[in-house]
Amino acid sequence: MHKLEIKDLCVDIDEKQILKNFNLTLKEGEIHAIMGPNGTGKSTLSKVIMGDSEYTIKSGDILYDDESIMSLPTDERARKGIFLGMQMPIELEGVTNADLLKTALHDKDDFKLMSFIKELNKHVEDLSMDKEMIHRSVNLGFSGGERKKNEILQMYMLKPNIIILDEIDSGLDVDSLRIVGENVMNYYKERKPAILVITHYQRLLNYIKPDFVHILYDGSIIKSGDASLGLEIEENGYDPLKEVE
Repeated sequence: MHKLEIKDLCVDIDEKQILKNFNLTLKEGEIHAIMGPNGTGKSTLSKVIMGDSEYTIKSGDILYDDESIMSLPTDERARKGIFLGMQMPIELEGVTNADLLKTALHDKDDFKLMSFIKELNKHVEDLSMDKEMIHRSVNLGFSGGERKKNEILQMYMLKPNIIILDEIDSGLDVDSLRIVGENVMNYYKERKPAILVITHYQRLLNYIKPDFVHILYDGSIIKSGDASLGLEIEENGYDPLKEVE
């Protein structure tokens, strides 16, 4: 069973502290959600886990299967099976979706081109994407919703065991939100990864059902609970929790 542990993590950017003694453990088979107001460190957490060099880790550790990954570059973290669905997916002009995924997977011992094409087409259909998108430059000219669906397509093809979804619901209309949420849950039912969902809104958690909900405020988790905590936030907002904290 794979797991990701974040221990006493303190993170700065431009000499401003963003995460303060942050602790969280993700185990395969668990779905965690992190909610919190803007500017509390949610997206910072996702980027630091993947090794973004813009951030300075002052103390603490990040462990994958009990081994520190702090010294590993982003690509090696990804090869271990850690995946980040980005809040703002970037464009890669001149690199098609199909070529990006084929390059990422071709060195696997069991890679077979026809099986790759068949699987890719299936997931494109499941996500209600235009089939031509797999032959276009990555995210170039894509709408916000198309970019988020493309992140889930990459997740399906790369088969990670630790999944971080950073505001994957932003920019999605009602139908796209349902499609993305249902596909994430279908992947979960099939492969039982650990999932960390970072979101502002309960609406995503209506589809991606969390076992644990954590409230992040001022760089630290101030409250954890089950799925009902997300409903509490939707009804009452964050202010009552800030007062307790």
